[in-house]
Order: sequence, then C-alpha cells, then structure tokens
Amino acid sequence: MINRPGPLAICVAAVVAVFLLMPLIAVIPVSFTPNRYLSLPDGEWSLRHYQALIDNPAWARGLGLSIGIGIVSASLATGLGLAFSLGIWIVQPRFAGLLMGIALLPMVAPPVVSALTLYFFLITLSKFNDFLAYDTWAGVALAHSVMIAPYAVVLITVALAQVDRRIDLAARGMGASLARRVRHVILPSIRFGVLSALLLTFVLSWEEIGVTLFITSVDAVTLPRLMWMGLRDNIDPAIAAISVILIGVVAAVILIRTLWLATRDAQAR
Repeated sequence: MINRPGPLAICVAAVVAVFLLMPLIAVIPVSFTPNRYLSLPDGEWSLRHYQALIDNPAWARGLGLSIGIGIVSASLATGLGLAFSLGIWIVQPRFAGLLMGIALLPMVAPPVVSALTLYFFLITLSKFNDFLAYDTWAGVALAHSVMIAPYAVVLITVALAQVDRRIDLAARGMGASLARRVRHVILPSIRFGVLSALLLTFVLSWEEIGVTLFITSVDAVTLPRLMWMGLRDNIDPAIAAISVILIGVVAAVILIRTLWLATRDAQAR
C-alpha cells in the first residue's frame, strides 16, 4: 500500500514552497520595468532591459567567460578530488584523517582569508608569467579550483565508501594492474558520484564572487562580478533581466530532469 500525503501536508508543502520561491518570483516583474532603476512596473511593461543584454557585449563576454572558467575549474577540481579520494581509498594511509582535514581546509577557512591568500599567490605568479596570473581567466580558474575542490573530495569520498572492496580485491587477485582496476572496476562504480561532483563544482565556480572580487580587476570580468558591479555602481535593472533568464534555464533543466526520471521509472514498471 502506497502512503500518499494528506491534504494538510500538501497545503503546508505548498505554503513553504511559495515562501521559498517568493524572492525569485519577485525578480520577474522587476525585470520588465520601463525605468532606469530597479522598481516594479507601474502599469507599463517594457523589454528594454532584455534588449540591453543583447546590445551590451559585456554581458555576452561575462557569460562566456563564466562558462569557460566554470568548465575548466570544475574539471580540474573534480580531477584533483578524484585522484585524492582514490589515493586515500586504495592506499589507506595511516594519517588519512589528517590528509582529509588538509584537503577540506579551503571549505572551512573564512572566505576572506582564502581570497587574500589567493590574491597574493596570483600577484606573485604575475611576476613570472602573463597567463596564470592576477586578473586572467586562467588565474581565476585556478583560484576557483582551490575553493571548490573540497566539495568534489566529499562527494567522491562518499561514493567510494559505498563501493565493496571485495570487487577491487577480486580484480587484483586476477592480476589486474592498478590502472586497469581504477578504469574498469572502481570508476564505473562511482561514476554518478564523479558526475555529481563535476556538476556541483561547476555551479560553485559559476556563482563564486567573493574570491573573484579579490583576484580580478578589468580583464577577467565574470558574469557574477559584472552583476555585482551593476548593483554597486548604478543598480542596473538589466541584472534583474539576466537573473530571470538564469532562473528560467535552471527551472528548465530541473523540469527536463524530472520528466526524464518519471519516464524512466514508468518504463521500468
């Protein structure tokens, strides 16, 4: 017998959902204001701020830069997290707890401390090269990787904790090398954990603003930094327009994923 929620539970869930979504819903009418400042439309609705996103190339550059940095930093952070977690799981060193604590340090350290440390680090690198340096996309990607790698470590470590070690021991007993065991035995068992880490780290890099403000100036202007500049300088309503577009993209992805899971479950039955 399937236990279905009652009317009261559904009403409570709906009220909570509306309460949580109200800040996002409020952005939608603001994006259609005809005024040059953030305000609700007073009888007249306008698409001027959506048009401004198209006319101003800075928004397209910021969007492209954020996507590129997100892909690079997420790939690097997930790769480092995977290598670290696999090493801990396979070798099982004596000081595994200490090593895990060091790996998770950027997650628990105050963001200002991490931002200052990365700022001085990239400033120092700027003396030797112009690529991996302050106010470059590569420097931002490196800094983001440092900040988001602990999250990849956590997700992949949790996935590895659910893997039966006897599978790896059986492959080892049959003469499989370490590389073959990792490629054909361990990685297929944790692929969802790795994909989850890749997705989460991309999202964290995409929305990162605290560290980005310290390590960028005028060249590497990501989308969050551009939005922050618009809020600080002139409260540009185009920020509301780009926020609505991003909300729509996220909602579409969630809806597509929900429909795909529902279809898969229906076919499985």
